[in-house]
Amino acid sequence: MTPEIRPFTESDWAAVWAIVQDVIQAEETFPYDPAMPEAVARTMWVEQPPGLTVVAVVDGRVVGTAKMGANRPGPGSHVSTASFMVAADTRGRGVGTALCRFAVDWARRNGFAGVQFNAVVESNTSAVELYRREGFQMIGTVPRSFRHPIHGRVGLHVMYLEFDSP
Repeated sequence: MTPEIRPFTESDWAAVWAIVQDVIQAEETFPYDPAMPEAVARTMWVEQPPGLTVVAVVDGRVVGTAKMGANRPGPGSHVSTASFMVAADTRGRGVGTALCRFAVDWARRNGFAGVQFNAVVESNTSAVELYRREGFQMIGTVPRSFRHPIHGRVGLHVMYLEFDSP
């Protein structure tokens, strides 16, 4: 499954919200409040320029979304970050990989020195494996810092992909 990745538009929000709501309510992969109201989620997920929010579309259906931008302001603004969410019924079919590659390419095109993921849930092995395949290194793990509904307290990894110097 090769999705089309395109910038988010206002008309995408209902489909994006359905994905975001499903992911955060599962409490398995994102450290977001599962009771987060839609308006708060929208403000948090839809990046303002120079950041970017995109959707992954297959056969006219939004099956995933990503947001990307600077990881930190000021002296940390040379490193980007990104987050990805994929609809439950399309996971494991390349949507997350396509979104990750898009975000890494976006960061390179926009002059960032690398991409840092701040909180990759340790038990989310498919994401950890994907990021490693794409060249990310595990920098460290904050132990027992995420309450997983099945596995209990698991760690949050910091993962980083540094680009070659220009």
